[in-house]
Amino acid sequence: MQEGQPIRLPFFTSTLLINTITYLLINKKIKSMSKKNVNRRSFFKLATAVGAGAIVSNSQSILAAPPQEQKKVKPETNIADALKYPRQKNSLPGMYPGKVVKIVDEQSVIDNKPQEDIAYEMIKKVLLQLTNETNINKAWTHFVAQDEIIGLKVNPVAGKLLTTSHAVVKSIIKQLEEAGIPRKNIVIWDRRLMQLHETGYTSENYPGITITGTEQQDEEGGFYDKDGILYGEKMIDKEWYYYADVNGEYDEYTIPYMVNGGKYSYFSKICTQQVDKIINVPILKNAGPTATLCLKNLAYGSISNTGRLHKQLWADTCAEVCAFPPIRDKVVLNIVDGLRGCYNGGPGANPQFICNYYTIMAGTDPVAVDRIGHDIVVKKRIAEGIQEKDDPRRLKFMEMAEELELGVADISKITLENV
Repeated sequence: MQEGQPIRLPFFTSTLLINTITYLLINKKIKSMSKKNVNRRSFFKLATAVGAGAIVSNSQSILAAPPQEQKKVKPETNIADALKYPRQKNSLPGMYPGKVVKIVDEQSVIDNKPQEDIAYEMIKKVLLQLTNETNINKAWTHFVAQDEIIGLKVNPVAGKLLTTSHAVVKSIIKQLEEAGIPRKNIVIWDRRLMQLHETGYTSENYPGITITGTEQQDEEGGFYDKDGILYGEKMIDKEWYYYADVNGEYDEYTIPYMVNGGKYSYFSKICTQQVDKIINVPILKNAGPTATLCLKNLAYGSISNTGRLHKQLWADTCAEVCAFPPIRDKVVLNIVDGLRGCYNGGPGANPQFICNYYTIMAGTDPVAVDRIGHDIVVKKRIAEGIQEKDDPRRLKFMEMAEELELGVADISKITLENV
């Protein structure tokens, strides 16, 4: 197989100037660092604002192409391969297509700290409403079984300031245990293990739970084993890949965070081999004038070599990666942590734009959940004077996902139930 190229950054032209300045500062700083120092904190303190994918080879520009250029150039992908696989009983959009349940409780965040006891009750109520059950243990049996390995896909990419909250994750784990799922069958995962650890997802905080990621390091913070092979390389499954005719070329500092270059993005073995079901737990936040919740958390968190995909294929990647069986047939539930989120400066964490939404949403349909989340974020952006009105072009990745039969993007066909 061949392999590929980079470019990280939302294509939203409204953030073009900020991204340019940020890139120049980051690149200048990275040149002064030794390879040993560019792991863990030093890399992510620099990268959080724009994402690790923005730190690309010095010969590359992170400037997004204007919309008209993007329309002219449409790189080929292997989405046709994904559609060859027959759909399964659990395939997206799952048991409740087009249905989203939302609850808001202003006691869920006190002094900017999410409250676990309130989060537990909120999750319980939305799942009872979603499943039309009266017993929460029975509600969980709609999605998982006691002998299955359950993966909780969280999102720690913005660091401690804005990660999937422990109040939500611990509440989900408690309910899974009460439904008969042993702790040894629960896996908390994301693309980067170091980010999980830095945001508190550790064995000390989650005894008996497996904490894992695709990109890994040793105890000294190194990315390579004694044979010079990336630990992340051992975590990707080369039988499953997303091909796109865009080449990824990375320097020595960036490659550990991409795992491989070339034109192939490989699925994590966490998705393909290690878990039976996935519960997606994204954050209610923005990326430019849209929301990135379920689809983005799954797509960009499940494959390698993503830097190359942002410029020309951001929307395509969000939709198409989720159409492959390791995601399409394993994601059974989406629980959005909207207790705290952001409305600008995302997907990184800018303190001045972090807010308390006091919200939990749930649904098996990730497209419908994203569509409702989009309206919440855009409403907040308009209220804060950041934009004047919604831009329907920002729904493109949801519309693409609907075309791939992953869910419902048409707001007139979505049922929103408020608890």
